[in-house]
Amino acid sequence: MAWEEVKPQDLEVNPFDAVGRQWMLITAGDKENCNTMTASWGGLGVIWGKPSATAYIRQSRYTKEFVDREDYFTLSFFDEKYREALNLCGSVSGRDRDKIREAGLTPFDAGGAAAFEEAELVLVCRKAYHQYMAPEGFDVRENLEKWYADKDYHTMYIGAIEKILRRR
Repeated sequence: MAWEEVKPQDLEVNPFDAVGRQWMLITAGDKENCNTMTASWGGLGVIWGKPSATAYIRQSRYTKEFVDREDYFTLSFFDEKYREALNLCGSVSGRDRDKIREAGLTPFDAGGAAAFEEAELVLVCRKAYHQYMAPEGFDVRENLEKWYADKDYHTMYIGAIEKILRRR
């Protein structure tokens, strides 16, 4: 498939729509040995003078092992016709099944981490920071009850966006 590299300042995306409504896949590892998960929490912005993305991964997720081990991760965004694939990648574990194959996705090397040929947009991120979201850090205590009844807290990852690929 044909990709073009886009400068961050030329990216036209509504992050609230792309992350919160369309969802994304967080992927780490190379194209032969990677894992991915669907996410609807994250953000785009600037920190430490660099275009950056935030991603949030629960402790129990297999993808977290890959993100923790690797220097890079990707965020891949898809057209609505891939909703079933994203549902699958968010509902089964790569520990137990080859969900990438089952979802019909084709990994490729995006430069540091795997991404998917079927995506419309890929952000290649170099890990810059991570922070465990401990219960004592919550200022809105209701969020603990609503989102963490099972005590499976997230780790926040900040990645410096090193490359943006858009389908031609």
